Amino acid sequence: MATKAGRTIHTLSAVGVSKLKAPGYHADGGGLYLQVSPAGTKSWIFRFKLQGRAREMGLGSLNALSLADARGRAAECRRQLVDGIDPIEARKAVRDESRLEAAKAMTFDACATAYIGAHKAGWRNDKHVSQWENTIATYTQPVFGTLPVQSIDTALVMRVIEPMWNEKPETASRLRGRIESILDWATVRGLRRGENPARWRGHLEALLPARSKVRAVKHHAALPYDEMGAFVQAVRAEAGIAALALEFLILTAARTGEVIGARWEEFDLEAKVWTVPAERMKGKREHRVPLSPAALKVIAATQATRTGDYVFPGRKADKPLSNMAMLALLKRMEREDLTSHGFRSTFRDWAAERTNYAREVAEAALAHAVGDKVEAAYRRGDLFEKRRRLMNEWAKHCASSGKGAAVIPIRAAAA
Repeated sequence: MATKAGRTIHTLSAVGVSKLKAPGYHADGGGLYLQVSPAGTKSWIFRFKLQGRAREMGLGSLNALSLADARGRAAECRRQLVDGIDPIEARKAVRDESRLEAAKAMTFDACATAYIGAHKAGWRNDKHVSQWENTIATYTQPVFGTLPVQSIDTALVMRVIEPMWNEKPETASRLRGRIESILDWATVRGLRRGENPARWRGHLEALLPARSKVRAVKHHAALPYDEMGAFVQAVRAEAGIAALALEFLILTAARTGEVIGARWEEFDLEAKVWTVPAERMKGKREHRVPLSPAALKVIAATQATRTGDYVFPGRKADKPLSNMAMLALLKRMEREDLTSHGFRSTFRDWAAERTNYAREVAEAALAHAVGDKVEAAYRRGDLFEKRRRLMNEWAKHCASSGKGAAVIPIRAAAA
């Protein structure tokens, strides 16, 4: 029996340990105890105090550790305490290190695949998923896709991002954000630790110029509103579903996805309303679109040859028109300078410069979210009747030359 600092240690014996049956803690001294459970199982416990706080640490079962082994582990714990080290935290650090070593087999590509799989259910559509998959495969895979996720550092991230930052700033910025998200996911899952090398604020912003300073944001090509009348006439001269879809898109100021995905069940032709469900809207809010006489005429034309659930069907009746169909039409019309999304900008410019309708009416027509939280809380309506008058005037503008058009007062529009 030995003593240390006036305290008795090594009070148990191997034979005695094997015979102990009384439930409770049986001291060996120096903080080491044999714990006997009410069920008769035996395990080793190390009790200690650090900075006035009592703690308890399991060392293992009697089946795994002999008395001598348990004393050795207890002695190591006491040495750590002398150095001010918490034995529990020290063991946790060792285990974390072991997990990181094991995770080295988890590559960045594997983490990217797992991240996309975990989040795609919350993304808007399959196109968003493919954009993630394609950018990762194109840009990161050749550089560090097969490397352990723990080994991804700032130098590797810069090898991917820096060459494209000046030429493709928007793509590069989105890719940087995607890398950051994947690495954050890996950190939370315990597959890596440390700072995120793809973080912009306080990190990459010191190495790269702000995207806004690299090149001005290029907006979707938009037709001047004074040329809209002649353009709509040219569209009406074209045959096919794509031409009808493009005209309808212009007349409703809707997005491409909203138009090509339109189903007959969304239309109340008697009330002259098209209701786009929340799941098909960018802002995930239901959007009611007032239909002008010109827009109703387009719907009547498609209804005459109705073949399925889609208002603007593709080559197969059960499939919608391709999202490239309108761009292909513009190419045939030799108007590759335009995009279908750009007609929303044309409408917004016309509403601002040629009408006296309030800004929020035009923004509601475009289904834009209200930016100010206070305004959003108090404005619960969708300004539908005002938007109906606005869209009727827009349809009239699209049927005219547009040259020298007068500003439309609200009273005149309401008449």
